[in-house]
Amino acid sequence: MALPLPVALAIIFIFLTYNIYQWLPYKLPPGPRPLPVVGNLYDIKPVRFRCFWDWSKIYGPIISVWIGSTLNVVVMNWELAKEVLKDNDQSLADRHRNRSTEKFSRGGQDLIWADYGPHYVKVRKVCTLELFTPKRLEALRPIREDEVIAMVESIFNHCTKPENLGQSIKVKDYLSKVSFNNITRLAFGKRFENPDGTLDEQGKELKTIVDNGVKIGGSLSVAEHIQWLRWMFPVDEAAFNRHATRRDNLTRVIMDEHTLARQKSGGAKQHFVDALLTLQQKYDLSDDTIIGLLWDMLQAGMDTTVIATEWGMAELVKNPRVQSKAQEELDRVIGLERVMTEADIPNLPYLQCVAKEALRLHPPTPLMLPHKANANVKIGGYDIPKGSNVHVNVWAIGRDPTIWKDPIEFRPERFLEEDVDMRGHDFRLLPFGAGRRVCPGAQLAIYLVTSMLGHLLHHFHWTPAPGVDPEDIDLAENPGLVTYMRKPIHAVATPRLPSHLYERMPA
Repeated sequence: MALPLPVALAIIFIFLTYNIYQWLPYKLPPGPRPLPVVGNLYDIKPVRFRCFWDWSKIYGPIISVWIGSTLNVVVMNWELAKEVLKDNDQSLADRHRNRSTEKFSRGGQDLIWADYGPHYVKVRKVCTLELFTPKRLEALRPIREDEVIAMVESIFNHCTKPENLGQSIKVKDYLSKVSFNNITRLAFGKRFENPDGTLDEQGKELKTIVDNGVKIGGSLSVAEHIQWLRWMFPVDEAAFNRHATRRDNLTRVIMDEHTLARQKSGGAKQHFVDALLTLQQKYDLSDDTIIGLLWDMLQAGMDTTVIATEWGMAELVKNPRVQSKAQEELDRVIGLERVMTEADIPNLPYLQCVAKEALRLHPPTPLMLPHKANANVKIGGYDIPKGSNVHVNVWAIGRDPTIWKDPIEFRPERFLEEDVDMRGHDFRLLPFGAGRRVCPGAQLAIYLVTSMLGHLLHHFHWTPAPGVDPEDIDLAENPGLVTYMRKPIHAVATPRLPSHLYERMPA
């Protein structure tokens, strides 16, 4: 039954009056004038981090953006990032969860979407002291190297076919496959493929679950940002429940397989699922937390490595000088008679700078995941009320002309001139965040991105697709929480090593 118009108007008036009144005591950062109810929702351009960067030129390096009835504060320089991620770290360490992430994380029972508190501290400790240790990452190195060589072999087999000579490939397709196989093998200890390279039944189910999660998460209405409208737009509980059941059932089957194998062999392997199951009692981990952590690794790991490597390859194709210099280093250190391994990376400083420069210009999560204030704090002299979301625009910081010379230029040499840490200690470069919520898998991501770039450069010479000049390569971003290229890079791969070095060794 519809409400009478006077009653509806009265309710709206009361809501708006309350909304204005509760913010009066605070000195909020400046920003575009919000509209009633929707705030700045319809002012924000699709590529949000660029939109906020443009607004900062008008309002300054810290701005207020109202997304519906929720205050979002965005900071755009390294000094303010330090205030958020170090000086006020504990007060800004909670997570904003919408109805989708609330359900998928079981109310924050994982790591990524957990609020700061005893649970977060516990699972963070598991990740830091048990899962992402140098010893475990080294033990899993053969898996990473095997999958990268499988990618190289696949590209070689395609581009050396007579009908494909001189034709370009969509680089992202190969990166996505190696990333999927890498992360699933590291997390679940198995390659979800048949001998002919197609996904097996579990692999198809896994891929469907990942795709459905993205689809369901993206289906939420504008009411997600306007709490008092949510009753008009209820979530599809059945769809969420079906998705959660499929995810949990598949993960439990894999967990049971590992438990059975461990009982038969009498020992655990280094894969993350084995590690979590053997640590379950020691750290009092629920099944929901184990499942949540495994899916955190899958969803965070697959996107970020593909995005960073694709952007790196796009810049290398666009900048042949940099590509040639990186290949000269690879040829000098490794030669033309063997393949690169991760053990070579410390001896390849320019390649490391190439990966770092790609992450400076194109951080996979340009606004990081939002930090939620669990107390009233001050940033840059402005009030940040409890419950507000705070975003660090690491994309803007990476292009700040006050700290980077020629910030738009892809010039890896800048990191030979000054070594800038990118693991959260230097606030000028924050692809993995900093503070209590810094990415625990940062070193693994660095290994993967640097290794993939190194192999692609060592094994192949790369040129733009036929008819495309390097300067015409489109470096625009796709809208979203993560920054895929709007137009995926297509390039011609020409082998530059003896043919036997493109063969994947049988397991």
